Amino acid sequence: MNKIWLLMMLLGTAALLVVNPSVTVTSMIDASSSALELCLSLCAVYAVWLGILEILEQSGLSAKLAKLISPLIKKLFPHANLEVQKDIAINLSANMLGLGNAATPYGIKAMRGLDDGSGVANTSMIMLMIINACSIQLIPTTTIGLRAAAGSSSPADIILPTLIATITACLTGIGLGLICNKIYSKIKQKRSKN
Repeated sequence: MNKIWLLMMLLGTAALLVVNPSVTVTSMIDASSSALELCLSLCAVYAVWLGILEILEQSGLSAKLAKLISPLIKKLFPHANLEVQKDIAINLSANMLGLGNAATPYGIKAMRGLDDGSGVANTSMIMLMIINACSIQLIPTTTIGLRAAAGSSSPADIILPTLIATITACLTGIGLGLICNKIYSKIKQKRSKN
């Protein structure tokens, strides 16, 4: 598949260079500078929030956060030990701050901790995946950063709609996940009896 995409890109670029080389080269340079500006503005946003996450980790606040939300984490992730709970708490915190990329390493670490070695995703792993897929974002920093980089006059106007949408999605995902888990457990029990 990569070869097909490479071939399509090379043929398209060659055709554009033959048809109108000055516009093609100018467009490529403009797109490259726009991409670089966007990357730099997002680096600034990520640097701030990743710094805050590191401060949470180093100060021990992440462990306190894990303890604070441990009743919820224990309910949703019954197989999680204290270290995995801390990883889940940091993962959820990063997602709430709109830093999906920063949340990924802690999500992977939590997944490894939740793995029971059977080679099959257990209910806790599935629930973590659901929560990560539709995570609540208190501050959608990446989107605000993108809007600010694009020249929006009020890039933070999306906070309330984002909060409503992500809370709705997360509660729906958790609810459906719990329902599907109960149905699956009953089917599994029924099959084991037969």
